[in-house]
Amino acid sequence: MKINIAKSSGFCFGVRRAIDISLSLAGNKKPVYILGDIVHNTHVVDRLSQKGIKKIKRIRPVKDAVLIISAHGASARVFKRAKECGYRIVDATCPKVRDIYKIARRLEKKNRVIIIGDRGHAEVMGIAGQLKKKPITVESADRIPVKQLARVKKAAVITQSTQSLHNISSIMGRLEKIIPLIKLYNTTCRITAAKQKEIEVLSQGNDAVLIIGSSTSANTKRLYQISREINTKTYWIESAKDLKPAWVKNAGKVGIMAGASTPDEIVADIVTVLNIMVG
Repeated sequence: MKINIAKSSGFCFGVRRAIDISLSLAGNKKPVYILGDIVHNTHVVDRLSQKGIKKIKRIRPVKDAVLIISAHGASARVFKRAKECGYRIVDATCPKVRDIYKIARRLEKKNRVIIIGDRGHAEVMGIAGQLKKKPITVESADRIPVKQLARVKKAAVITQSTQSLHNISSIMGRLEKIIPLIKLYNTTCRITAAKQKEIEVLSQGNDAVLIIGSSTSANTKRLYQISREINTKTYWIESAKDLKPAWVKNAGKVGIMAGASTPDEIVADIVTVLNIMVG
């Protein structure tokens, strides 16, 4: 069996940067907290926890502590609240996401802002939290809030950085029929786009495909969806313990793509187990 690992597999720049920032604070004399998950990968979150970086869900008053903002970013209200509560803020927001903040604030001056993204996702909430008026979030072409959009005459559309290019196209096709003046500002991350294009090729050229990443990872979910539509023998796993021999039985070639938050060592473990299975 030949194992083909995607060139774009694994950490993106924003994720690696956020993890490095967090690890640099491990062992700090002051308590170090992180709001939510630094990235959407349980192995990474557990590693930071072992280093003494505690995850919190709510910001409460403290004395002399550090708060890390995750790679997904946060709303302006969260930053304000953290300062008021006495935290020293260390911002690990992905630079690409911060760019989206700037674009969103600029577009809001003359447009109704629409976000194509996952409602409730940390990144989407962070983008929405930069704006004076609550934006309209659209998740898919079959969940368009038509009545709400009917009142909109001019709109600017921005995208969650990990959105599917196909999903964006489908949604825009619907929105253009509802809103007279509408323009897309595609803020999908370049690495996300590269991964999505590569998974299309990988899923066609292999007998089975393994998508590696946590269940909470939006970009991993997108990669799985794209691959599954092309190759029904596509499987989404978090680690080597999730592998089932039946998936790769009689497979001449197995493709592997890891999400942007998946550590290289997880991929290495899976390759080792695959070789044992066929050995």
